[in-house]
Amino acid sequence: MITAADFTKDIIDRFTYYKQLGDKTFAQLSEDELKWEPAEGANSIAIIVQHMYGNMMSRFTHFLTEDGEKPWRNRDAEFEPMNVSKQDLIDFWETGWSHVLSTIGSLTDAQLMQDVTIRTEKLKAYDALLRQLAHYGYHIGQIVMIGKMVRKNGWQNLSVPKGGSAAYNEAMKK
Repeated sequence: MITAADFTKDIIDRFTYYKQLGDKTFAQLSEDELKWEPAEGANSIAIIVQHMYGNMMSRFTHFLTEDGEKPWRNRDAEFEPMNVSKQDLIDFWETGWSHVLSTIGSLTDAQLMQDVTIRTEKLKAYDALLRQLAHYGYHIGQIVMIGKMVRKNGWQNLSVPKGGSAAYNEAMKK
């Protein structure tokens, strides 16, 4: 039988994996590259980070006792360019992730089965976590893709490189 400890360990591992993809992308990009928009009106990495930060703080503040869409959150403002540095973006990123991971790490078996609310929708707490995992994975995929677009041939691959599956599979056997 799965316990809260099993679930929280596994989901923290998954969230951490996605965070690390973002970390490795940020390490390859300059401040200007983080603010580059792939098309007019499209979100830059900086905008996506601002949005994720707002979402993380809203969803995981009083996770079990308040609606995940807080009245103090201004979601629309998250999609407006802010005059921030690369370090500011990294600070948003780290603060948001710290809040998410510490909240998840504190949950008990009973709390995972508790009802929580996001925008008036009732969910079991574990399902709300799965929802957030999918949401953050979606945005981190965007971050990585924009990073690849910006860096082009200078991009350092974050996973198995094209044409490298056989070598990777062999290395995993050892």
